[in-house]
Amino acid sequence: MLKIGAKAPTPQQNWLSTADMKNLLHLAGWELVKMDTRILWPVRTPLLAYLFNRWLAPLLRPFCLTVFLVARPRPKVPPRRHYRCSVVIPARNEAGNIEAAVQRTPEMGLGTEIIFIEGGSKDNTWDEIQRVKAKYQQRDIKAMKQQSKGKGGAVREAFTASTGDLLFILDADLTMPPEELPKFYEVARSGTAEFVNGVRLVYPMEEQAMQFLNMIANKAFGLTFSWLLGQNIKDTLCGTKVLYRSDYDRIARGRAYFGDFDPFGDFDLLFGAAKQNLKIVEVPIRYRQRIYGTTNISRFTHGWLLVQMCVRAAGKLLFVV
Repeated sequence: MLKIGAKAPTPQQNWLSTADMKNLLHLAGWELVKMDTRILWPVRTPLLAYLFNRWLAPLLRPFCLTVFLVARPRPKVPPRRHYRCSVVIPARNEAGNIEAAVQRTPEMGLGTEIIFIEGGSKDNTWDEIQRVKAKYQQRDIKAMKQQSKGKGGAVREAFTASTGDLLFILDADLTMPPEELPKFYEVARSGTAEFVNGVRLVYPMEEQAMQFLNMIANKAFGLTFSWLLGQNIKDTLCGTKVLYRSDYDRIARGRAYFGDFDPFGDFDLLFGAAKQNLKIVEVPIRYRQRIYGTTNISRFTHGWLLVQMCVRAAGKLLFVV
């Protein structure tokens, strides 16, 4: 049917793991009762299939092909109060995305402030921020010039200047649709998580949204982080992260333990959250292709830096006396 054009094209499918299913159940308000693995020999072979699947499968669970998850609705708890939100948007060479970021970022909770922090752009990003701030005076918009270096430094400066109870990071490229931010808000507000991390590797994504080598690297870092942190982390580099101000303050006070080693900010927050024993939950997002501008990330140079940060963190989190 596909060859003659009678079947509608479908997006490239993504990798859905057992950890993803557990995470989705958790987000939907279900608790896991038990997990079991079966089907070691999938071929209908007399005697052999019975021997492998009945007697050997329970002993060789890592090699089984089917995973069964049994879950039940989690007991209802009264919803927590609402909070004031701060959405931090680091922006470097993102002039074409500034107005759309304001238009598409919804009001959440008791109010939402939007903080643009501009980091030495070569285009007119700063001027565009000023124009948009004047145009949308009904929105609570702050504009800052970054004094430090890197996205991590920008986020820290903006967090310090923010006034919200819940702190959000939104990449200015808008590859994570701002319309999805309320999902993060509800997960944090309801107490489902203390640290909410976006994950791009669950839903099908647009063809040019992520290059193949980048996807492989993201999956490798996800496996590494799950091992390092003791919590399932599938996407370490998604720019959207949400946490409570009180928890961020604790992470900031303990930053000296790891050192100022992360120019991007993603690893710094994840390592800090794990060190503070925060419950990390990932929220799947529909990752989009960039519309304006080009990425500020160098695949190989920055990739090697991320590897070095993982090694350094392993010495702080796992290989300790």
